[in-house]
Amino acid sequence: MNISIKDKKILSDVRIEKAREFLADAQANFKQQRFRTAVNRAYYASLSALRSLLILEGINPETHDGVLTMLSLRFIKTEILPVHIIRNFKTLFSKRTDVDYGDFDTTSSTDAEESLKNAEEIIESIDVVRKKLIAEIG
Repeated sequence: MNISIKDKKILSDVRIEKAREFLADAQANFKQQRFRTAVNRAYYASLSALRSLLILEGINPETHDGVLTMLSLRFIKTEILPVHIIRNFKTLFSKRTDVDYGDFDTTSSTDAEESLKNAEEIIESIDVVRKKLIAEIG
């Protein structure tokens, strides 16, 4: 992907703001006891955060699996991010798949609360690295 540094920064900022918006949506749904929707929004908040980081490297995966693969290669294997970030994201992905496609799925408040905590940690961890990358690329 050939994209200017300026555009990378703009996209990264837009995506991290989207992540924060989706997280706020997840929290609001949790308060309304809409646990399935809270899990869904927590996952998409995390996905947006990961995409905000990857775009700074000029990486723009088109699939969820592509995001996982590229995050693992660029940030987990290089130990820029701790391995539990990818594990928590995979857990969110699995829960989101269950709530979106499972006809008889039930999601407890505990599951939804765990999803929110995972999303919050992912977003904050990603944002720290994202800000460092932005400072490095000027």
